[in-house]
Amino acid sequence: MTDATDPTGLVDGLVQLSFRVQAELADVAAEHGLSVVQTRMLGILRDREPLMRELAEHLGLDRSSTSGLVDRAERRGLVRRSPSTRDGRAVQVALTDAGREIARAGEAEIERRVRALTTALDDDGRAELARLAAAVVDEDAPPETHPPRRRARPLDSKNQGPSSTSRRTGAGQASDAG
Repeated sequence: MTDATDPTGLVDGLVQLSFRVQAELADVAAEHGLSVVQTRMLGILRDREPLMRELAEHLGLDRSSTSGLVDRAERRGLVRRSPSTRDGRAVQVALTDAGREIARAGEAEIERRVRALTTALDDDGRAELARLAAAVVDEDAPPETHPPRRRARPLDSKNQGPSSTSRRTGAGQASDAG
């Protein structure tokens, strides 16, 4: 949709596309009894065994939220922790066979569903969309070069704005570590 504030429809188009992709990710995650963040974690762990700190950075979560996320996955037998081979004080995280199986199944289903979103495009259109998406995301940039995600703050009951406590301390920042 185009209007005076977004004459090209770019913002609306990107937001709507994001909603569609997120809905597909959420559906696939739910089919495996996972949250979207858990699904992202399994995807990250497919081809690496990061330190907990590195996993937190990739997910854009604090260490405590990441620890809880890994705890839940570990209880389900999807991941395992082990002492780091690089740093004796650190712990690294890896997929178990069960986690790898779910990650593979989820990856295949996500690929199928996201590709289905582009059926209105011909091969050239899909290639152009991939090129433009890569340019927007800058897929070659390491995660730490992307700006940190802002967390939602609790509302102050008087003025419905961020509470003065959360502004001063950063307290109450929400986490999507589900």
